[in-house]
Amino acid sequence: MIDLYYWTTPNGHKITIFLEEAGLEYRLIPVNISKGEQFAPAFLAISPNNRMPAIVDHAPADGGEPISVFESGAILEYLADKTGQFLPRETRPRNDVLQWLHWQMGGLGPMLGQVHHFKHYAPEPVEYAIERYHKEGERLYGVLERQLEGREFVAGDELSIADMAIWPWLKAEKQEIDLARFPAVAAYRTRMAERDGVRRAMARIDDINPAANVAMDEEARHHLFGQGR
Repeated sequence: MIDLYYWTTPNGHKITIFLEEAGLEYRLIPVNISKGEQFAPAFLAISPNNRMPAIVDHAPADGGEPISVFESGAILEYLADKTGQFLPRETRPRNDVLQWLHWQMGGLGPMLGQVHHFKHYAPEPVEYAIERYHKEGERLYGVLERQLEGREFVAGDELSIADMAIWPWLKAEKQEIDLARFPAVAAYRTRMAERDGVRRAMARIDDINPAANVAMDEEARHHLFGQGR
């Protein structure tokens, strides 16, 4: 049994997609980051960076005490190694997947997150920041466009943890990047959305946070952008 500490963000979706695609039994534990639940001592004990997602594996491969893992990329790699799914064991294809996983973790996610913030959440417009991050977002879409040409998935012919990391950030449309300029990315985004496992993962949004698209209030802004309680 895997306990998944989750909220309805792109990083949270990465892990529900893995669990649904892998058919693993899991318990979803909401961490409402708009209400500051990520700062609760019990959560910080497993996720010291006060970010979700995090997991607790109650049946680790070594048969020992439960293992907790934080950071979405580390969780994906841990689950892939645990199950033997979505991450090749052979050196070269494994390297391909891990490169694109870390590209998402170090580039696509953080940069698009800044696009989202300065376009939609900053208390006042900062034109330099909006332009700078939007252009970087477009550059990263271009990198992905070239990689996806002639490929069904990011790292080859089979679904991998790289796809699970990348797709939720493409789904989050607040970056307002024109997909007409990136046809391979647009087709990939649709292909991924049509997978049964992805559909099941996305259905958890309404289970946990039916108000996901409601405008942010001041309490949420404080907890999300105040860097502490």
